[in-house]
Amino acid sequence: MSGTRPSAEELAAAEGAVIPDVLDTGLRVLFCGINPGLWSGATGHHFARPGNRFWPALHSSGFTPRQLRPDEQHALLDQGLGLTNLVARASSRAAELSNEELAAGGAALEQKVRQYRPGWVAVVGLTAFRTAFGVRNAMVGPHDRGIAGARVWVLPNPSGLNAHWSAASLAAEFARLRRAVESDQQ
Repeated sequence: MSGTRPSAEELAAAEGAVIPDVLDTGLRVLFCGINPGLWSGATGHHFARPGNRFWPALHSSGFTPRQLRPDEQHALLDQGLGLTNLVARASSRAAELSNEELAAGGAALEQKVRQYRPGWVAVVGLTAFRTAFGVRNAMVGPHDRGIAGARVWVLPNPSGLNAHWSAASLAAEFARLRRAVESDQQ
């Protein structure tokens, strides 16, 4: 990849790329995105597209002591946090994913949770959560439905395209999750 900004050719070549999970056993929270975008596919880093609000929300909510860059994603493990996706393949838009892919991703996530045993799974994307787990009336926030023994929280999609959530309201929702996680650890 040339420099830090992928070229148009590199973005096009990233279609279908798979980026590695950031996982370890016993994490406090496993954040699960929908699928990597082309920018993430080209760089190999989760939530890499400029304008994605995941990293600012993670920091503003108190999960990280400073705002990490996508290329620092492995530093999350030091905070007891990890990253994965419902669907592994990169695409230009999450809307390109089929309902069958999302449902298969939900089953794959359940296997990862069974293996790595995080305390919480935070699915970042309400519509994707509803489709992957067949919970039509799901809302943002905590859920009674667990995943393989882990508690579940649904967060809004942090994409800059999600205009329904401001940066401040997104960070506030991440902070609600952080407080719940900390409450569990006391």
